[in-house]
Amino acid sequence: MTFDPYASSRETTEGTIYSVTGGDWDDVVTEIGSTKEEHVVVNMGPQHPSTHGVLRLILELEGETVNEARCGIGYLHTGIEKNAEYRNWTQGVTFVTRMDYLSPFFNETAYCLAVEKLLGITDQVPARASVIRVMMMELNRISSHLVALATGGMELGALSAMIFGFRERELVLDIFELVTGLRMNSAYVRPGGVAQDIPEGATDKIRETVLQLRKNLKDTEKLLVGNSIWLARTDGVGYLDLAGCTALGITGPILRSTGLPWDLRKTQPYCGYETYDFDVVTAQSCDVYGRFLIRIYEMGQSLRIVEQCVERLDSPEFQGPVMVEDKKIGWPAQLSLGSDGLGNSLDHIREIMGTSMESLIHHFKLVTEGFRVPAGQAYAAVESPRGELGAQLISDGGTKPYRVHFRDPSFNNLQATAAMCEGSQIADVIAAVASIDPVMGGVDR
Repeated sequence: MTFDPYASSRETTEGTIYSVTGGDWDDVVTEIGSTKEEHVVVNMGPQHPSTHGVLRLILELEGETVNEARCGIGYLHTGIEKNAEYRNWTQGVTFVTRMDYLSPFFNETAYCLAVEKLLGITDQVPARASVIRVMMMELNRISSHLVALATGGMELGALSAMIFGFRERELVLDIFELVTGLRMNSAYVRPGGVAQDIPEGATDKIRETVLQLRKNLKDTEKLLVGNSIWLARTDGVGYLDLAGCTALGITGPILRSTGLPWDLRKTQPYCGYETYDFDVVTAQSCDVYGRFLIRIYEMGQSLRIVEQCVERLDSPEFQGPVMVEDKKIGWPAQLSLGSDGLGNSLDHIREIMGTSMESLIHHFKLVTEGFRVPAGQAYAAVESPRGELGAQLISDGGTKPYRVHFRDPSFNNLQATAAMCEGSQIADVIAAVASIDPVMGGVDR
């Protein structure tokens, strides 16, 4: 007899397994109810069950209890890593920023830090550019956590949390647009620095936003922290201890919810993080509630860092360029906001075209062909909102990467789904996945 994978049931050593692919649920329950054991395989997805992107969860249920949980990934088909091999090193930023699309500045910075390692110019990146990178990443951490809290709350029925989260996120996206010209996927961080300096008056706007966020972020905290209904859905749910995290390579808030203060900003500092005053937030509960608390209080720490960045950007010590001095590497950072959008300053273009033919030729070659990177490989990692985000780059000495590979935390963290969900109720799967906060753009890169 030929095996039919689409049959409604099949016999196994564990008993009859029913695959539910559609139809009337009452008919399915009646058929299953005629057996002593109730094993049902359910596809949760492919859809957005408290995830950011298309995830498929294959659940084997016995009644309301999850016996087995598996993740089905690969529905986005982005091919970002492979596409980057066919573009020059600077153009690669435009690709990688779209991976984890909720934290684009982290993608860009990890990539650029690795390129700068290969070039040997890590110490030549201007201090002002590093401060701007830190400020944008911490604002991005806040916007990402707000989405995690908003969508996680919405999936569990806390609709006000969703309204609060997206309300505050708009304030952060307004700053992104002010500084880079775009709300998302800005390709603002470039090898050697950033695309342009912050506009005049931006620090005052950021200070106002920080004050407003400090006030407004308390709404979600007051709504959910200690709330008996929220605790019933999250306390003790999605349990994963330190041993499980280390065995699976889990990082970020999930790891810190076990009490381990592992944060690359402290343990392996980059972009000058060792000079900033902030705390690593941890919890001891190893559950969904602990991860929720970590994200709530991490946003407060990010605001502390942003305030320090703004003070530095206004101080005389940190005035200066935002791109490396080496003209064979650094793209022109003199940009202006014109009628056609964000582009090269017309005064800068006139100077190049009117005073130096060599400068014009060099500018053309730098933009079209790109700079050469010495042969070798480098790895650089940053602490993204979801954990360790690492970029492994290999150069063959040309103007394009030989290989681009990212260690995306969402990909690793999704391994925890089975450990968190098996043996729990089906309703708890949503809470557990929401606490992982996976972004499928990073998983299916």
